[in-house]
Amino acid sequence: MTISSVRTGIVLLIIAGLASAAGTLILQRPMTDPEKMQRAYSPAMLHWLDALGLTDVFHAWWFAALLALLGVNIVLASIERFPNVWHYFARPYRRPEAHFLTGLPMQREIPVDDLRTGMDAAERAFRRTGFKPQRIGEGPEASLYVEKYRFARLAAYVVHASLLLIFAGGITDAVWGYRGFVSLGLHDQTSQIELSSGARKVLPFTIRCQGAGQENYPDGTPRRWWSKLVVLENGREVKHKEIAVNDPLVFQGVRFFQASYGSSGQVSSLLLTATPRKGSGPTKEFELRPNETFPLDSGTSVRLAAFVPDFVLNGNQIESRSDQPNNPAIELTVDSKQAGTSVVWLFPRFPGFSHPGNSPYTFEFRDLKTGYFTGLQVAHEPGQWLVWAGVLLMGVGLAMAFYFVHLRFWVVPVSDGRGRLVLWVGASASKNREELEKRFGRLVEEIEAGLKADCTACGVSAVAVPERA
Repeated sequence: MTISSVRTGIVLLIIAGLASAAGTLILQRPMTDPEKMQRAYSPAMLHWLDALGLTDVFHAWWFAALLALLGVNIVLASIERFPNVWHYFARPYRRPEAHFLTGLPMQREIPVDDLRTGMDAAERAFRRTGFKPQRIGEGPEASLYVEKYRFARLAAYVVHASLLLIFAGGITDAVWGYRGFVSLGLHDQTSQIELSSGARKVLPFTIRCQGAGQENYPDGTPRRWWSKLVVLENGREVKHKEIAVNDPLVFQGVRFFQASYGSSGQVSSLLLTATPRKGSGPTKEFELRPNETFPLDSGTSVRLAAFVPDFVLNGNQIESRSDQPNNPAIELTVDSKQAGTSVVWLFPRFPGFSHPGNSPYTFEFRDLKTGYFTGLQVAHEPGQWLVWAGVLLMGVGLAMAFYFVHLRFWVVPVSDGRGRLVLWVGASASKNREELEKRFGRLVEEIEAGLKADCTACGVSAVAVPERA
């Protein structure tokens, strides 16, 4: 079994198919969230999958090498077999030799009275059956040749060329392409992404998130994630686009796909009320943001010290069970000229557990807005144009292979060995012999009908000619 053999090609194609199936069935980085990868596979299994490149199959070195080897097999096999096929295409066999007349499986001999009448009848029969015959030679050496869909002989090589384009695109993506992931909050911007290998890749531009959100079905399940992205070059905004799943932003060959959306676990603003503990001052409603101080009066101010989205007390440690605001806890620091600095804790789910400290104000929680992140899958696939060109070319090749048949017909006047003139009619097809037999039978019937009509018009009765032994 050599590298150029069909058997080798079949084996390599099966291996490539299995590798592609593995890349589909096994969770791939970086599209899959790391936590989901850890839940799906044990640490030992994940280690081996990473080591073998099975968590990023289409960018693994061995997958690129497999495609290259399969491409070499196709090239060598094509070179070995192409000359015979090219002979059919470049040098059509218009005038058959004597050995061809006797060896062609599909042939018929039709008796004629003279050369001119027979050739004219055959030419008219071809035209009535949808063919355009060529007259080869003159006088006694004249013959007719009809050919259709010669290009169908090259169908296999068009398919081979399409496969080479697809493989070239896959190799280009594996060697020079990359996939990564980036997470952005509102107004966050970055020019770096994290690759599946854990390394960081610097982009030649900056991407910024102008907004993101989630649309839900009536039952509350997510229906659509979206992000408003801005591309910046040298600090200048050059492109805006709202993306969603399967509708990416594309810039300089880099695609940004909407991959995930969720709470960042950080608060963006709190809506609170403050009521003086002494006196009859009015209740104030105000919005408090991180790293901002809000003045309650001339001698008192408040700021957000800490926010715990999902509060739980683990011994003496305050922890958060998740990034979702299921049980938020809010720590406020109140600075007062009279009472000094005091700490106030608010528990929106359990207002009775609020801890006012020495603050001259009591606080009540009204609402909160948490920050969010949008997860973007980033892909640079410079070989995709080659892949799509290969797919289109394969469609052309398959159409040539399945819908077109190389047909050839010959009509040659010869002697039947007893001194009688006959028209030798032969036919050949690259495939679909049953259909060829039907068309050949109709052609012979048309020729015989034409000869009979010519004889009747001339007032000459047809002469019975005994069949050859």
